Amino acid sequence: MSETAIMNKVPSDSMKGFTLAGVKLPMFIILAAIVFAAMYLGVLPKGMVGAFPLAIIFGAILNEIGNRIPIIKDYLGGGAIIVIFGSAALATYGVIPEATSTIITNFMKGEGFLSFYIAALITGSILGMDRNLLIKASIRYLPAILGGVILALGLTFLVGTIIGYGGKEAMLYIAIPIMGGGMGAGAVPLSQIFGEALQIDTGQMLSKMVPALALGNALAIAAAGLLNKLGKKKPALTGNGDLLLPSADTGEKEAAHKEEAEKISQAQQQKPEYIVMGIGLLLSTAFFAWGKILGSFIPIHSYALMIISVAVVKALGIMPREYEIGAFQWFRFIMVVLTPALLVGIGIAYTDLNAVINALSFSYIILVMVTLAGAVLGAGIIGRLLGFYPIESAVTAGLCMANMGGTGDVAVLSACKRMELMPFAQISSRIGGAFMLILATALLGLL
Repeated sequence: MSETAIMNKVPSDSMKGFTLAGVKLPMFIILAAIVFAAMYLGVLPKGMVGAFPLAIIFGAILNEIGNRIPIIKDYLGGGAIIVIFGSAALATYGVIPEATSTIITNFMKGEGFLSFYIAALITGSILGMDRNLLIKASIRYLPAILGGVILALGLTFLVGTIIGYGGKEAMLYIAIPIMGGGMGAGAVPLSQIFGEALQIDTGQMLSKMVPALALGNALAIAAAGLLNKLGKKKPALTGNGDLLLPSADTGEKEAAHKEEAEKISQAQQQKPEYIVMGIGLLLSTAFFAWGKILGSFIPIHSYALMIISVAVVKALGIMPREYEIGAFQWFRFIMVVLTPALLVGIGIAYTDLNAVINALSFSYIILVMVTLAGAVLGAGIIGRLLGFYPIESAVTAGLCMANMGGTGDVAVLSACKRMELMPFAQISSRIGGAFMLILATALLGLL
């Protein structure tokens, strides 16, 4: 399920009417009043018992606000951005008491909620993909992604050096976060990887990356609209929603679309079962532990090793289907229910507003634009050599790597009127984003 579907989830028939966090407004107001009273009276419980209700309520309110502000909802990631910066502002300017901020910070960092969320995200998103599409993508589609990544990082490094920003800084703190697969699967784990490797506070890292994500997402949507106009003027550059050129294997294209749609549809439509979701919980945390075990022997971040392990298991087809469904259902539960809460935690525990404001400059904006240009050109050129239409390749393997994950995928494909490319956009957000974590680990070792 995309981040847009998560953050803008349509209530079921039993919940018709205006709701927040799935709760009808009168009940939500009562629950919010209880939690706020506990917060301001200084009796909010420590640990997850107090952190969960507060983060869920703040997340629901700020998310609703963000999804109703025209420019923000259309170009800057919608509710997700408002939840992050709004909660950061509430903590920075004292609206949220310091004791409450400490509870949220300890919950995110000391009590491992962030790792818990990431484990579910990685395991469920990869095991929930279509196996055949994953294998086929690695042969033809992933090189197109790689072309966009290489040119984006290379151009940003070059321009960063020329304008005096610093080549390494531009590549690490601007280009890599933009190409990293969004917030939850990209910037958040990247900030931890960078923080551990460079011995810098994770919050400081994230504060440098979040502006790049927001601005990169906005420019990616605008670029998609421009590519759509280019396709109308130059029909030879586009398949109008078809990725593969006629000379390529059309049967493979159709099979990939069909297999992806059928498998994902089956997993999404299957009624959630408590035991099955429990299996998903066990799998996600076990894979996380396995990544830690490998990390004690291999000089690569445990997140990257976890991703590789899950992808190998999926590609080999050795995981029973019912267990894959369990991982996918657990992943969906965590994403649907706890994504806004996670973003509140990111805003309070990891986002330094002053650092974010200081990061924005003319040179910063130029470097974000260069990153987007590299992604479009690299993916378009390599895609054409591999038998793809350049515009479709640039959109999916380029812009859908540079936007804000699932939310950005929907916005980008809507802007260029090519929603049928969603399966490939999801590969960019999931597998491409995972690849960026591995690449970032390798680059930190080299630089």
